[in-house]
Amino acid sequence: MPELAKELDMSPGNIYRYFDSKEELAYETLLYSSKTISDEIDKINAMPLHSKEKIWHIVNIFLNFAKHSPEHINFFIKVTVASKEIFKGKKSFSDSKVVKSLHAFYEESVLKRELRNQDFFGVFGLFMGYLSGIAYMYGQDLLEEDILRYTNTISQNIYEALRVREKEAI
Repeated sequence: MPELAKELDMSPGNIYRYFDSKEELAYETLLYSSKTISDEIDKINAMPLHSKEKIWHIVNIFLNFAKHSPEHINFFIKVTVASKEIFKGKKSFSDSKVVKSLHAFYEESVLKRELRNQDFFGVFGLFMGYLSGIAYMYGQDLLEEDILRYTNTISQNIYEALRVREKEAI
């Protein structure tokens, strides 16, 4: 809290006037991050596109957040992956808007027989693992190219991992 207070040019006591604890602040920030990302995914869900194109757009949104708002996406990744304590007494992460938006995308794609029907959290892990990893590498300046140059490769790999194979479509 002291670092945040300094960044905001406030005292830690002022922050605690609005939030009872750092966990509450983290939870509210996560809700904001989740809503920001899910609003973009919801726009994609409304588009009349094949799931392959929707995956490309979802990946592109995430990578754009990583490039243009790295603190936003890094916080989202850090809290969703590593901080169970902020969910104590609150809805679980699986109830967050970003999970629901990705789930809606996935369910529609399964119904259209474009993606295989499987456990959603395996699908979610595929997206988040891939995207979190590339965002981390970008943040550590480990990528050889601009992060957005990886959109095609990542979206193609995710699609290939999830798509219905011809034998499965029968």
